[in-house]
Amino acid sequence: MITYKYSALSPDGDKVNGVVNAIDEYTAVEKIRADCPIVLKIEPVKKGGIYDILGADIGGKKVDAKALSVMCSQFAVIIGSGISIEGCLNMVSAQTEDKKLKKMLSMSAEDVSQGTSLATAFEKNYPQLPPLFIETVRAGEMSGTLDASFNNLYEYYKRSNLVSQKTKSAMAYPMFVLAVAAVVLVIIMVKVMPTFTSMFKDFGAELPTITVVLIAITNWFQKGWMLIAGIAAVLFIAFKLWTHNEKGRLQWSKLTLKMPTMGKINKLNASQQFSTSMASLIGSGLTVAQALKVTSKCIDNYAIAKEVSSMSEKIETGAALSDVIKSSEFLPDVLKEMTGVGERTGELVKTLQTVGAYYTQETEYATQKMIARLEPTMLVFIAIIAGFIVLAIYLPMFTMYNYM
Repeated sequence: MITYKYSALSPDGDKVNGVVNAIDEYTAVEKIRADCPIVLKIEPVKKGGIYDILGADIGGKKVDAKALSVMCSQFAVIIGSGISIEGCLNMVSAQTEDKKLKKMLSMSAEDVSQGTSLATAFEKNYPQLPPLFIETVRAGEMSGTLDASFNNLYEYYKRSNLVSQKTKSAMAYPMFVLAVAAVVLVIIMVKVMPTFTSMFKDFGAELPTITVVLIAITNWFQKGWMLIAGIAAVLFIAFKLWTHNEKGRLQWSKLTLKMPTMGKINKLNASQQFSTSMASLIGSGLTVAQALKVTSKCIDNYAIAKEVSSMSEKIETGAALSDVIKSSEFLPDVLKEMTGVGERTGELVKTLQTVGAYYTQETEYATQKMIARLEPTMLVFIAIIAGFIVLAIYLPMFTMYNYM
């Protein structure tokens, strides 16, 4: 839950200042307008301090997409069978293994029994739930299609979890190889090389250049490891500070879109997030403007998220989605054209679902292709380092044997 401070005008025209807790800015404005029809200014309360920056994502309560997907499928089936919301919550709670979701469902059942709406109960008892989940449930309640909304959420989170698992699986081997190589290199530098260095010094003969270089690197590493760690820490903190403010975060997100290979993957991923989120939200009954606001919270890349958020403002002035999406700097032309076709034919949800499936496949293919290129590159790099160390150690040993 985010805390916002605001200035607004009451029905009597008096200026009112205050704070409100909400899952996002859109929800905060809705809460303020319940008492004050005109909102003059709203902004999140800043939580300064370097510890907030370093610990922002550490120890958080991130929702497990797989558990959320299973929960949504259970809701869709049980609600469709005609059981009450309270009974549904108790049944799903009994079947859910995820402790956080189980606790949230039990507490939500109590709130719903006292007259609280399902979306409000979820938002209250588990603030870390994604905005897309909360708003889709809220739209389903308002339109009377809660079972369809949960079914849309099930499909969305099942697909998201599948993409995430495939990416993690593809990256597991390269990351393991890098980790092992780093550990072995540190052991060689700290434990093995000092022994050979003292032996070479006792030998007294002139050492090959490659061995001298390795000894110099080893000595520097042993004496300067604290300096290396300090520089790494400073760079990490500087990066976190830079990306924590609006300007730096925007610059970094734009930079990630221009990176070789990774830039393409980031654009494809944002395209599938946009398509699948919009399809789920519009299919659940949200207006296009509302769907765009929520979708902007679901896109990982901040630059594209800002673009999508600005689109909702243009839609509210009466512009068509097909027109405002054309102004996007980063979304691909295929997505823009297909969105226009879907809007003109009245099949926007179905078109976005098709486009979302296409970009999901493209994201997976691009990621696998990158991993396929990365693995041999890493092996060649590791082989060069290993070859350098082996030559640096064995060349002077051959010289020693000649003198014996």
